[in-house]
Amino acid sequence: MSEYQYYEFVAIDRPLSTAERQEVRALSTRADITATTFTNTYEWGDFSGDPAEMMERYYDAHLHVTNWGTNRLMLRLPARVLDEAAVRPYLVADRVEAWTAKEHLILDLCDEDENIEEDPEPEGWLASLIGVRAELAAGDRRPLYLAWLAAIGSWERDEDAFDDDFEGELEPPVPAGLDSLTAAQRALADLLRLDDDLLAVAAANSPARATPPTDPRRLADRVADLPEADRNALLVRVAQGEGLAVQAELTSRFTPEPGSGDAPRRSVGELLDTAAKARQRRG
Repeated sequence: MSEYQYYEFVAIDRPLSTAERQEVRALSTRADITATTFTNTYEWGDFSGDPAEMMERYYDAHLHVTNWGTNRLMLRLPARVLDEAAVRPYLVADRVEAWTAKEHLILDLCDEDENIEEDPEPEGWLASLIGVRAELAAGDRRPLYLAWLAAIGSWERDEDAFDDDFEGELEPPVPAGLDSLTAAQRALADLLRLDDDLLAVAAANSPARATPPTDPRRLADRVADLPEADRNALLVRVAQGEGLAVQAELTSRFTPEPGSGDAPRRSVGELLDTAAKARQRRG
């Protein structure tokens, strides 16, 4: 089987300038490049650019897929809607990582499985995953927990992935709605090869998710209750092209995230063992 790599980048909040497009073009003569996208495949050689640097400077989402088992998604969000403190409980070395670059936070999610032999067809995958970015901006922590859960689940495929002490680590805060994932979150779970049994075990401690208000009169009342300075600042951001980010932020304000209730936090070992038992019972 020949080597195969797929690279895709997307700019969401603003298009690249002509000068920026020329800078990106210098990294690849064969890539398909527009003001908002960069796409290229490699069957020999490798991409000469640094995806992390490209995310810091130009793009808001990145997908990297190989036929030797690498699935990687990177997202860039304004730090004012998602900061390192919110992400920190879900980080797992080499699998769920994050850092701040100027006014943005970069989230790097990766799964590696060298035992998989497949010919991936990743065209269109990023489009199905991109909704995760807006969900995170709106305060939805399910994508972070799914990434953490997929990371610990990789221990079942690779016994050298973590030290034995990791078995006693407790899970991060369990977000609401793990039993009712969005289409983008289901696509993320598939990309990171999250085991369905492990997800079902995790969802047992996940409360129901509140429904955001959709009635125009209720929304108008909520907006009217905002401090005038906040309303003006939000309108300025809409005028600057941040309409989707503002919508996500208002959704977060108007739909408080429920807590995980009184359920105790479970250990990594407990989650994996319970999922393994469920698998055995099913035969």
